[in-house]
Amino acid sequence: MALVDFIAANGHWSWIVAGLVLLALELFLPGGILLWMGISGIVTGLLTMVQPMAWPLQWLIFGGLSLASIALWLRIMRDRPAVSDRPFLNRRGESLVGQEAVLEQPIVMGFGRVVLGDTVWRVSGPDLPVGQRVRIVGSAGAVLTVEPIV
Repeated sequence: MALVDFIAANGHWSWIVAGLVLLALELFLPGGILLWMGISGIVTGLLTMVQPMAWPLQWLIFGGLSLASIALWLRIMRDRPAVSDRPFLNRRGESLVGQEAVLEQPIVMGFGRVVLGDTVWRVSGPDLPVGQRVRIVGSAGAVLTVEPIV
């Protein structure tokens, strides 16, 4: 009961400490959610320090601030495009679009093969003979889509 009495007497410090603990947890469990909950806890503690209020109202302020800030943050992050120094990482087929190659196997019934670098790729496109120069125009998984170069 001594702990409950201490928290009741120093409620604002409890919110500030809880907010700092949430901010510290964000260092180990990144994702942004705990960051905004920690900030909400600190703001709730500061508001309680300035204007004492009942516990239900404190929880309402904390919950409202947390939900509003997390919702706003998620909306901003969802609309923000992902920036990468390697945009084609794990999308090797897409990185080959625009390159030219020579058919190693003819395209028969829609499929053939080309060699690009040290890799043999399956290609799809119109039926073409061996030795035909083709341009890669797309990819679907490990199959490249090609068109003949005239």
